[in-house]
Amino acid sequence: MAKLRNRGKQSNDDQYFAPTWHPTFRDAADDLGHLLGRGYAPHSALQLVGNRYRLNKRQRNAIFRISASPQSIAQRRAREWSSAQVAGQAIDIDGFNLLILLESALSGAYLFRGRDGTYRDISSVHGSYKRVQKTEAAILLLGRLLSEWGVGPVHWYLDQPISNSGRLKSRLRELSEEANWDWRVDLVYSPDKVLAESENLAVSTDAWILDRAARWWNLGALIINRAIPEAQLIAV
Repeated sequence: MAKLRNRGKQSNDDQYFAPTWHPTFRDAADDLGHLLGRGYAPHSALQLVGNRYRLNKRQRNAIFRISASPQSIAQRRAREWSSAQVAGQAIDIDGFNLLILLESALSGAYLFRGRDGTYRDISSVHGSYKRVQKTEAAILLLGRLLSEWGVGPVHWYLDQPISNSGRLKSRLRELSEEANWDWRVDLVYSPDKVLAESENLAVSTDAWILDRAARWWNLGALIINRAIPEAQLIAV
C-alpha cells in the first residue's frame, strides 16, 4: 500500500516564503489591492504586481489569495458572523476548500492571511482529490469543534467533477455516523453557486462566494487559531 503524503508544501517553499520576503509581500498585496479597487482585471493586475516585485508563480499565487479590493473587504466583513452567533445555525460547507485548508495546516504547508481575515492555502487538487496523512485528523478536528460550538445541521458540498469526490463523500458520512454528527454530504457540479445562493451560513474562503453569500463564517481561521498552533501562517 502506497504511503500517504502530506498536503501542500513544496521543496523550495522555505526559500520562497522566508521572512526576508514578507516586506515585499506586504507591498505587493497593498499594490494589488489598490489596483483591484480601481477596477483592474484581477489577472492583469497580478501580472503587473508580480513583474514589479519579481515574484515567481507560487509567490504570485499567495499574493493573489492575500489581496482584495477595499470595497470587497468592507462588504465581506459586514456579512461575516462570529462564533458567538453560530449556535444552532445550519451551515453549508465548501467541502474541498475547507478540508484542504485544514489538511495543509496540519501538514506544515504555508498558509496566508487574507486582507479579509480568511486563511488560505496554495494547494490545488488539479481535478483529482487524493487523501493525505492528515485527512481524517482534519475531519475529526472539524467535527469535534463544530459540536462544541453547537452548530448544525451541517451540509457538505463537494465538487462532483473532481475525481475521488465520491470516496470522500462516503468517508465523511461514515465518520459522521460513527460520531453521531448531523451531517449531510452531497456531490454537486458547482458548490460555489450553491453556497452563494444559500440562505444558510456559508463556510468558504473562496472570494467569489464571499462576495455573494448573504452571510458567512470564517471557520477555517477559527479552527487553526484554536487547535493548530503549529500552522505556518504568513500575515502581511
